[in-house]
Formats: sequence, C-alpha cells, structure tokens
Amino acid sequence: MGNQKFYRVGKLVNTHGLKGEVRVISTTDFPEQRFRKGNELFLFHPSLSEPLKLKIATRRSHKDFEILSFEGYGHINDIEKYKGGELKIPEEALMELEADEFYIHQLIGCEVVTDEGEELGKIVDVMQPGANDVWVVKGRRGEILLPFIDDCIKEVDIANKRVVCHLMEGLL
Repeated sequence: MGNQKFYRVGKLVNTHGLKGEVRVISTTDFPEQRFRKGNELFLFHPSLSEPLKLKIATRRSHKDFEILSFEGYGHINDIEKYKGGELKIPEEALMELEADEFYIHQLIGCEVVTDEGEELGKIVDVMQPGANDVWVVKGRRGEILLPFIDDCIKEVDIANKRVVCHLMEGLL
C-alpha cells in the first residue's frame, strides 16, 4: 500500500439484516459504477492495521442508502465490527472524467485569478447546493463564492493548480 492515495466513496453506517448486508452512505458521484457487483473497495477502520480489501457481492439502493454485501462476509457477525468504517478506492480506480469535470480534491488549493489578472486567492471548498457547484475562494477580498458555470469559470488548469474566472456582477 505504501504511499498509495485513497479516496472515500462511502461510509459504512450500519448493518442491515442478518446476512452480512451493510448500509452505506454514498459520497461518490458515480454510485452505479462504484458499487457494482464484483467491484473492489477498501475498508478503513480503526480496528484494522491496514485497509481490508472487500469484493461487492450484492448491491441495492434503499431510501438514501446503498445496501451492500461482500464476498466472504455472509453473516452480520462477520461485518458488524466494521461499523463506522470508510469505504475507499485507490487513486488508479478514479473514473476518467469528461474534459470539463474535476474531482473536488483536484480543485482545492488552486489559485484563482480573474480574466483581468487580479489574484483572488485559493479554492478552499466546493459546495454542492443544487443546480451547479459553488467554489469557495479565500484571499485578500475575504471569501468569494464562484458558481461553476461557463459565464464565470473560464479556464481550469489542474496541472498548474490555476483557475481563471470572470467576476460577474454581484459576485463580490
């Protein structure tokens, strides 16, 4: 495992029934792909000295949860001790994104500059309130909220951690 990076895709919040099923709160934009039968996830839990590799045996959605079971963990007693654990995927399992899509961890720390050359600060958070994401930028002018829409975000250069934006009226 060494210095491999992992990204959280869900939290194992509880068991479900007696057959080893667990309730998972999904934190991924791609639950269909992430929780597909046969996929491997890594469980991180305080009781484990290193991540436990799990293979998904079954999946169904229930209310706001994913209900999963794992191969070799067919009974509540096999899995109950891992409640509260986090389900993660290794970096190489990240989805290939479309050209204009980004992972939140790639955006955090990016420098934001206006199309007129003013440095606004760094992206410190990404909020997902609804129709479009909102990037939270902290810098000299305090906190600025930038909507992730074409009129506002002009250029995203992940490799150089740089974003060019157009300050629309009313953003400051």
